[in-house]
Amino acid sequence: MKNKLNSLSFVTLAALILLTGCASTPTEDTTTIEEDEVTAAVLDTVVEEKILEPEVAADTVFYFDFDKAVLRDESKSALMEHANGLQTSPRNIRLEGHADERGTREYNMALGERRATAVKEFLVLQGVSAGLIEVVSYGEERAASYGSNDDSWALNRRVELK
Repeated sequence: MKNKLNSLSFVTLAALILLTGCASTPTEDTTTIEEDEVTAAVLDTVVEEKILEPEVAADTVFYFDFDKAVLRDESKSALMEHANGLQTSPRNIRLEGHADERGTREYNMALGERRATAVKEFLVLQGVSAGLIEVVSYGEERAASYGSNDDSWALNRRVELK
């Protein structure tokens, strides 16, 4: 009988606590946010982020001579702009190396990697953290131009900064 009384007391006490916790009265402190206020706050945040992250207008594709992994002078000036931007506002980047269709698949994969590594080494020499840079090679697999002529091949010998 004592156990039943304790169980009944416990159930009653639990019910009282539950009912007390559920009772609520409306408060006058509630505020409503107008849709225009939310839109303005979001736009302010977007504008602030754009101001803090400067856009680099330099080229993001760097071309190479046939069977070479040496940076051209015009690529170096654009890469200097990217290096300055990455030092000011560090972020992760990916360098994707490519080759034209001539050569074996394995050779072109290695050539694409050598080209991307050349760009990475240049950026690191300018003070960019090597940990921010990922190197990937696609070899001949992702052609920018399909064709078997000098113009198409020249467009495919590249590194893209993403």
